[in-house]
Amino acid sequence: MTESERPTRRRSRSRRRRRARLRRVLLSALVVGSLLLAAGGWVGFRGWQARAHLLNAAGLARELSAQVVGGDTDRALRTLAALQSQSGAARKATGDPSWQLGRRTPIAGDDLDAVRQIAIAIDELARQAFPTLLRTDLTSLVPAGGRLDLARLSDVSAELTRADESVQRTRRDLAAVPAESLVSQVRQALIDLRGEIDRLANLTSAADQGARLLPPLLGASGPRRYLLVSQNLAELRATGGMFGAYAIMEAENGTVKMGKQGSSASLGQFTPALKLPAETRALWTDLPGIYPADVNLSPHFPTAAALYREMFRRKTGTTVDGVLAVDPVVLSYLLKATGPVLVPGGVPLASEKVVQTLLNDSYQRLNVKQQDEFFASSAASVFDAFFKKNVNPRVLLSAFDRAITERRILFWSARPEEQRTFGDSRMAGTLPEQDTVPTVGVFLNDGSGAKLGYYLRPTANLTVGECRPDGRRELRLRVTLRSTAPKSGLSESVLGLGLAGDPYTARTLVSIFSPAGGAVLDARLDGAETALGSGTERHRQVATASVDVGPGAERALEVTVLTAKTGVGQAELRLTPTASPWTTQVHSAPSCDQ
Repeated sequence: MTESERPTRRRSRSRRRRRARLRRVLLSALVVGSLLLAAGGWVGFRGWQARAHLLNAAGLARELSAQVVGGDTDRALRTLAALQSQSGAARKATGDPSWQLGRRTPIAGDDLDAVRQIAIAIDELARQAFPTLLRTDLTSLVPAGGRLDLARLSDVSAELTRADESVQRTRRDLAAVPAESLVSQVRQALIDLRGEIDRLANLTSAADQGARLLPPLLGASGPRRYLLVSQNLAELRATGGMFGAYAIMEAENGTVKMGKQGSSASLGQFTPALKLPAETRALWTDLPGIYPADVNLSPHFPTAAALYREMFRRKTGTTVDGVLAVDPVVLSYLLKATGPVLVPGGVPLASEKVVQTLLNDSYQRLNVKQQDEFFASSAASVFDAFFKKNVNPRVLLSAFDRAITERRILFWSARPEEQRTFGDSRMAGTLPEQDTVPTVGVFLNDGSGAKLGYYLRPTANLTVGECRPDGRRELRLRVTLRSTAPKSGLSESVLGLGLAGDPYTARTLVSIFSPAGGAVLDARLDGAETALGSGTERHRQVATASVDVGPGAERALEVTVLTAKTGVGQAELRLTPTASPWTTQVHSAPSCDQ
């Protein structure tokens, strides 16, 4: 072989080796592709089966919910059996080896895994939580004939604890499923299921807590005395409204009686001021420690309740065991269960009109002293009817669930061991020092010295923004306040001090609380930079803007907020409960690691 032929032969052998490797690669790809197509077809068929079963299960779950609320136990048991059949089939369809293989693929794996988790969640609820809830005698959670049967309540406590544990476990499992990368249909199904389970979890948690806490709270081991305070939403405070009227609640061995009634104004003012947390004092000076009407300028309810209890003790010499706060919207929910209630003086309170009656009509026809008496007797009369009338327990529990979810029922116990059991639950009204999801607070305090809060229509939109190099995320918040107040014709009781100048202009102090460990960067009111008061509370930066809204006008406050280090793309809002519900929207974003 000549020297010139050797390179040619080497190139020829090299080409043959490359062609052989290419054939092997192509053959392997063909085999693997054929297997994947076969498996994919099987997974697709199983997915079609799972989808059908899950759709059927979702419909049955809705029917079951309606039957449980309506007390139709016989039909609910039949529906539960059908639900277990469909949820079990969906779980089986998403659990075979081909589905498990599909969950490991880079393209569809996340979606298949999410569908599997949804199937498991529905099946777990169908086999563990729902049967327990159907077995539980819910009538033991509500009073009858003015008394709560504490022995019966103790009997159902263990069952409710097991149901709650099942629901909370399912809730945690679904919360751990990443949603950002899922296809829209699967992502929406996951979000919807999370929402339903969140609501169920709030209900089972409240029922579990109630079954464990009500016996001691209602005097199983000795008499108890509480302050029932009414938050007046016409004059806004961070937790809802000014503490206006109060009534004493006395409990012993499950029997509750309504006692003395009065108003915050009768407690006077306290000089020197009661001792305040340093952060509260830095934000609001000594006001919460001087005036009973200002104890809840901070959204942290335990601070407000402890201050009010001490003011009541100093004025009356009576020490209470806790404080329960409600508002007229709560009364409207309870009146759906009790039916109309007659207030002393011959005024009927009905669910559809009670908010308007208490927050608007009463100011037009009563003087200040009469208003205080009317507010106190209204709250006492509704709660007295709640304890004495025989009401549908499911309707009543639904009313309480809604009120607690909206943070309209708040309770603080002066006994630390009892207070700890409430943790950071909605009913405790605490401002948590840590977030599981970045949470922005928007809290309103009246700055007019008037009762114009009834006319405010608030909205809040929160958008998750960019991921920063330092690991934080920017959140963009837009809060609008619109006033429906008339330009004339309101009474002096409504117009009050008129601190905004024009007595028909509502001045509102809007406090923006950053997520825990975060910051408030800047704010613009109607597009122009605006001055902000600033401070901190419970590991959150606080910025406060004064917003004046004339009758028929609307103002927009835009704020940029910074989170602590986080990769998540979700965020939450926490708001002051108002007479008219907030209109809200939260726009999430992909996580920072995508």
